[in-house]
Amino acid sequence: MSLLYVYNNGQVLPNNLPTINFGNRGHLYGDGVFESVRIINGKVINLENHWIRLTEGAKALKMEVNGSWTTNFLDQKINELILKSGIKSGAKTRVSLDRTPGGAYLPSINEANLYIDINPLEKNYFELNSLGLEMDIYMDLKLEKSFLSKFKTKNGLKYIMASLAARDKGMDDLFLTNDRGQVLESSNSNIFVVHNGVLYTPSIEDGCIAGTMRMQIINLAIANNIKVYECPIMPQNMLSADELFLTNAIQGIRWVGSFRTKKYSNNMSRRFVVLLNEHWEKQTKSEFHVT
Repeated sequence: MSLLYVYNNGQVLPNNLPTINFGNRGHLYGDGVFESVRIINGKVINLENHWIRLTEGAKALKMEVNGSWTTNFLDQKINELILKSGIKSGAKTRVSLDRTPGGAYLPSINEANLYIDINPLEKNYFELNSLGLEMDIYMDLKLEKSFLSKFKTKNGLKYIMASLAARDKGMDDLFLTNDRGQVLESSNSNIFVVHNGVLYTPSIEDGCIAGTMRMQIINLAIANNIKVYECPIMPQNMLSADELFLTNAIQGIRWVGSFRTKKYSNNMSRRFVVLLNEHWEKQTKSEFHVT
């Protein structure tokens, strides 16, 4: 495998050496936001929507983003890493905005630093998991709605603990709920419930992350005359559903095989994987590719 490279605030560095600067506030305090972005056919996809959410998250954290950092700028830097790292098919890139080092809990400066890394994936296109996920609900910590809920911040401890609990229980993942018992997401994905051919997903207003893949699935559903509603999801809604599936920007769609004693099919999940791949194949192979 070729040597991989990262972009650190103006420098392109090999990832086999230290690349994060001393005092990095994302490392010290979780003081930052990030996006995980999929690469297909050696081209980054859906970058504009990721960049919008990233900069909105930085603004919510009162970070000042360099005005020259645009979607086109980011596209150029990621493509530079793709070429330099020898990536020609599937991969993922993580784009971070961390507050500039200085201060403690009270920062001494609010300017943002830009950090980008890249890693190849075995699969070029999105593929549905062959075995359905076994899932339950994580009970030890609850998600709380705030003005930061919809962003991917560097504070991921609730998701980490849910992932560890899933492993300890022999499960593939666990759902997280709020204090009203509404299911909002899993440890790494948004959720969709399918009942009688209709999609249901938690609302951003209820406190789930505003996932970019979540929005792609909603848009694909609308374009293909599939009804989709944003509404509260309770465990009993999932137990009466025909299907459950998870979505995130890197893995695309993963179907849930069982939740507690309920078993599910994956007909809608399979349909959306096809629609998703068809959409991005056209985009990434277009002569006038637009991210």
